[in-house]
Amino acid sequence: MAEQQENAVVLIVDDVPDTLAALHDSLVEAGYTVLIANNGKKALDISRKVTPDIILLDALMPEMDGFEVCQQLKNDMRTRHIPVVFMTALTESEHVVAGFSAGGIDYVTKPVRTIEVIARLNTHLKHSRVLNQTQGALDAFGQAAVAVLPKTANIIWQTPLARTLLDKYMHATQQHDAFHHWVAELHLGGEKRLRPFMLQCPKGRLIFSPVDITNDEQWLIILREESETAQIEALKAIFNLTNRESEVLHWITLGKTDKSISEILGSSSRTVNKHTEHIFVKLGVETRTSAASLALNKLHSIRG
Repeated sequence: MAEQQENAVVLIVDDVPDTLAALHDSLVEAGYTVLIANNGKKALDISRKVTPDIILLDALMPEMDGFEVCQQLKNDMRTRHIPVVFMTALTESEHVVAGFSAGGIDYVTKPVRTIEVIARLNTHLKHSRVLNQTQGALDAFGQAAVAVLPKTANIIWQTPLARTLLDKYMHATQQHDAFHHWVAELHLGGEKRLRPFMLQCPKGRLIFSPVDITNDEQWLIILREESETAQIEALKAIFNLTNRESEVLHWITLGKTDKSISEILGSSSRTVNKHTEHIFVKLGVETRTSAASLALNKLHSIRG
């Protein structure tokens, strides 16, 4: 049994009993655990309860077609990460595009050839598991990252920190459209291929940097917030400063005097001066210029 088949759960969704039976038997023989659904509603119910590793989905079914099923799967945080392969007798471009637009990663034509289906499933499962392992590592380290379907720019999973940042910065249609346009540009190659994408708001900006876009199925993108608050928190963590010390150092990097900083923070100049002395000790420097230079260099290094 191939490694990617071990313990893999496949959900087959089709309203034709003969198709379900033939695929079920072939995939079980190939080593998969197979679930079946004969309509869209059952497919959604099973996916939310069991969370299959991959879904083989008929495009045209009565009441709820495969495109709508896929859209609902991708709109649900519990199921949006599941790869969906469409089965369709419709190979016209508009139907293929509809499948990808709904969130599908591939399609096979009917009548299906089981050898081709198994080969496609193996490939997609391998990539999916690698990305799932990557997501687990990113979650553990508190990294802000998303996985994107390059054909549609749909975000199929996101780490908790990424979800918080996206809720903060990307909430308008115009911002979503700009992000989709950037993903489309990445396909063009050339000098702009790895150009970061930025969303600006009054209190900061969110930067999207492509990390792995070699896989045609899913891309990994890292998010980074640049804001006054984010910089102060970063300085605090880097140099083990108190909240007030990190605020003072932030304003020092911007060239503010102790008097200006005292006015900004609502403290006396004497208090700010004491914080500055503590900062010098913790950073191992003797001047404001050295402190600012060291702080900025450290910030630039962690931003890559």
